Amino acid sequence: MFTRRSILAGSAASLLAAPALGAAPKKTALPKGFVAVENGRLVLDGKPYRFTGANLWYGAWLGSPGASGDRARLKRELDRLKALGVTNLRVLGAGERSPAKVAASPTFQEAPGVYSQDLLKGLDVLLAEMAARDMKAVIYVNNFWDWSGGMPAYLNWVGNGPWFQQGDPAHPWPEFADYSARFYGDQKANALFRRYLTGLVGRQNTVTGKAYRDDPTIMAWQLANEPRPAGSQAFGDKNLPAYYRWIEEVSTIIKTLDPRHLVSTGSEGDMGCLQSEACVVQAHKPATIDYLTLHIWPNNWGWIDPKTQPATYDAGEARCRDYVRRHIALAKSLNKPLVIEEFGLIREDRAFAPGADATHKDRFYKTIYGLALDDMKAGGPIAGTNFWAWNGEGRAQHPDAWFVQGDKSFVGDPPQEEQGLYGVFDTDTSTKAVIAEHAAAVRAL
Repeated sequence: MFTRRSILAGSAASLLAAPALGAAPKKTALPKGFVAVENGRLVLDGKPYRFTGANLWYGAWLGSPGASGDRARLKRELDRLKALGVTNLRVLGAGERSPAKVAASPTFQEAPGVYSQDLLKGLDVLLAEMAARDMKAVIYVNNFWDWSGGMPAYLNWVGNGPWFQQGDPAHPWPEFADYSARFYGDQKANALFRRYLTGLVGRQNTVTGKAYRDDPTIMAWQLANEPRPAGSQAFGDKNLPAYYRWIEEVSTIIKTLDPRHLVSTGSEGDMGCLQSEACVVQAHKPATIDYLTLHIWPNNWGWIDPKTQPATYDAGEARCRDYVRRHIALAKSLNKPLVIEEFGLIREDRAFAPGADATHKDRFYKTIYGLALDDMKAGGPIAGTNFWAWNGEGRAQHPDAWFVQGDKSFVGDPPQEEQGLYGVFDTDTSTKAVIAEHAAAVRAL
């Protein structure tokens, strides 16, 4: 466990000891079980590390001994995922109290420096249960979006405002993205974030007794969920230096505290980088960033129209294929691995219910899996995929399918959207079959 005092002390020490920004981390012999990078590929114990993964942002919430917790369900969900062949989970290791009406509750940080020991214990439990199932974790420690607090919450805490909720009609896009991206250059907000980050990376698991930095269950620390430099080109032109500097500084802090684990950005690719491949390359150049990440959201990006999905699917899928191919080329140019760590598509007629028609959703999963598998077979940079997201036995609790603070039946769809919009339920037979088939193909490589 860590206290506010220990975090402050640790933060100061780590900053004083930090190497030059972007400097290559010291090469140290890794104990067995740690994922590493060799020759532009992920490796585990001397062999290529390839995986079929999922997003399970709420894992720590289920593991918590507090009001949100359901350890029995957590074990069931992990068992279901393991049975499908899923061996890698991307999970949320942070959360800040947000004024947003649709935001995760409870949170890791209820106020600046006020930390939830229940959720921290929940993360300990999650890692221990994953270790028992030979799974690896990618832990992201901030969020560009306000559904878990994230960067807007930090800005609100330090008075950098006025704060407004994502989707507020009084602040049309790209105002929210430009607001959230102020975070990178706000020193007061970053001081609060780094204090939490330092304590988390330096934490000792209360279940296993193992320091996080010594735990091979963790594959990587991730700077944030979908950190964007801006929403508009005008603000982005001014903000890019702060964005690049933030990536270098935070990744350097993590590598100083924990040189054994990988670090990634959590970027969507060029759609989250002002639609600029040059931005993606620059953001992933530092030696303290070990691999590239890629998110693919054709419905959200207007490539496949949710209202006319069957008619617009083919053209949208073609754009997705091109998007993956272009980012494979970027990864090769940097000689770094690539993980497709988020992808999703709605069910037919935008249905939220378990078992609803998933014809195009399943086809989309097959497309992404096929691209990944082909690249793996060719010895390319793609190491794995994490679909968004696992709902499991979670269900929407209200007729309109929206999350309400206090709900405990968490699903993979975050509170900012309808519960069931993209996630995979435990009864989604056809989609589960697609996942299992791909996992078997990856294991057979």
